[in-house]
Amino acid sequence: MKTAPSYELHSRLRDHDRSLQQGNELDPNDFYCRFVILDGRESDLIGTVEAALIRQYQPLWNTIIDGFGNHDPGRGRYQQAKSDWDVCHPGRSWADRCQGIPTDRTELIARIDLFFSQLNLNSSIYTDD
Repeated sequence: MKTAPSYELHSRLRDHDRSLQQGNELDPNDFYCRFVILDGRESDLIGTVEAALIRQYQPLWNTIIDGFGNHDPGRGRYQQAKSDWDVCHPGRSWADRCQGIPTDRTELIARIDLFFSQLNLNSSIYTDD
């Protein structure tokens, strides 16, 4: 049985590119991604595989700086705090409407510095070996 093509991956990558373009001092050309397309019954594994990859590689944006993939929370929900991503990389116009108390930028930068100081940059997962 043939199914219609799904545009979910394209849409998600486009959203991420938009967040990078809107973030101050970020150039989307400095980023790259790798992905696997799972179709049909295999698509049931997407959430499990994504969670396993995040657990294994612990990317900064999934462990230290939350909010990269956030969308506009919508009217009536702007009382929440601006995400850590938006504190570090302001530029998404809707984030400025968030009125809650965000994490202090200096604290976030200290967390980022600690994260990078603990990386084993000689590991093959961080090089093109």
